[in-house]
Amino acid sequence: MNPSRSVQAAVICVVMGAALCTEIIGIHALFGAFLAGAIMPETSGFRHKLSVRVENFSSVLLLPLFFVFTGLRTQVGLLNDAQGWLTCLLIIAVATAGKLGGSAIPARLTGMSWRESLQLGALMNTRGLMELIALNLGYDLGILTPRIFTMLVIMALVTTMLTGPLLTLFGRKQSVLVPSPSAV
Repeated sequence: MNPSRSVQAAVICVVMGAALCTEIIGIHALFGAFLAGAIMPETSGFRHKLSVRVENFSSVLLLPLFFVFTGLRTQVGLLNDAQGWLTCLLIIAVATAGKLGGSAIPARLTGMSWRESLQLGALMNTRGLMELIALNLGYDLGILTPRIFTMLVIMALVTTMLTGPLLTLFGRKQSVLVPSPSAV
């Protein structure tokens, strides 16, 4: 049986209350909401049923609002010189190599083929949403300057967009030259 609307409303209130409490004590609201979600009971698949019901609301309304919020905070105009863009490109290269190598090398050491290992590494580039959450937290806490925040948001977008082309590149089988029967 799916959670009723009143149960859903109660759960949303608990999540918002936990977020408010952690914000008041000086910890980001995200952590309170996470903890409230973590303590939801698993009895009779309650947590799963609830997440399915809340997923539509969050993916249709909240996720686009989060992307808009992040986009409005990103000031690409701060990268107004060659040094800024070169630094941004360096950050993208290091992030891509780190994600790709940090996944592909251990995967290879555990027995996967190089092709499969590189594909796994390419899939690690899809973690842009988690990066954006962490970047917004860092920006809110004053850890990141607006210029660095912008560079890192661009990095998150570019590495996420690189996933498809990298998977295609690493998914190609090496063509083996086989002589045709007429040549034999």
